[in-house]
Amino acid sequence: MKRTLSLLYGILAYGLFAVTFVYTTCFIANIAVPKTIDGGEQSPLLVAASIDAALLALFAAQHSIMARRGFKRVWTQIVPKHLERPTYVLAATLALILLLWQWRPMPDIVWELTGPVAMVLTITYWMGWCLLLTSTFLINHFELFGVQQVWGYFRGEQHARPKFRMPFLYRLVRHPLYLGFVIAFWSAPQMSLGRLVFAIACTSYILLGIYFEERDLMVEHGDAYKNYRERVPMLVPFTKISAVVVAQSQSEAGD
Repeated sequence: MKRTLSLLYGILAYGLFAVTFVYTTCFIANIAVPKTIDGGEQSPLLVAASIDAALLALFAAQHSIMARRGFKRVWTQIVPKHLERPTYVLAATLALILLLWQWRPMPDIVWELTGPVAMVLTITYWMGWCLLLTSTFLINHFELFGVQQVWGYFRGEQHARPKFRMPFLYRLVRHPLYLGFVIAFWSAPQMSLGRLVFAIACTSYILLGIYFEERDLMVEHGDAYKNYRERVPMLVPFTKISAVVVAQSQSEAGD
């Protein structure tokens, strides 16, 4: 019974995440859903900005605290290890649902582009989400979202510690998943003040999150990740190569 309930818990947490993820892509794009980033109940600008900032801070805090190694050590003394990841996914999803529900639009237009440029940005918006999803499957989508852990527990299997790997996109940048987020956030043919605040806040959090995540990865994988970090750029492809070429050119010029 415990194994069955654990499996159902993990599947339900993943299902709620999947529905919320799809809703979020439409929410940001201002399409197909009843409330969007620029639509819904409006408040005075200062009130809206304060509420949105609080929602973004809560979302960031939940992610940052629950993802840290120290928190996990304590948390897994309360929650079984196979339920740690599904619980994290559930908490993150609930924080996101709260943000979507209580978000206050700030619809003043910062920029509005038309014609081919607008079409290109619309395409890159959806490409960003596709890059994000592809990146999760390249590493292990169902382990990332806790399904593999509860499935293994249901079958009586011991969950193996994940190994350090560098599948396709991860050889171009260290964080293609986060790159997908950044592309989607900034691919806006029509950028409202609210969406700009959302994009700036989320991009800033991603950069901060990468710092803490890589610190944990250095501890977990040691020299393997250190060498990987030295060779592969963080978010912008080929910049490490460019830096080496520039350095070599400057050295040759000096000689």
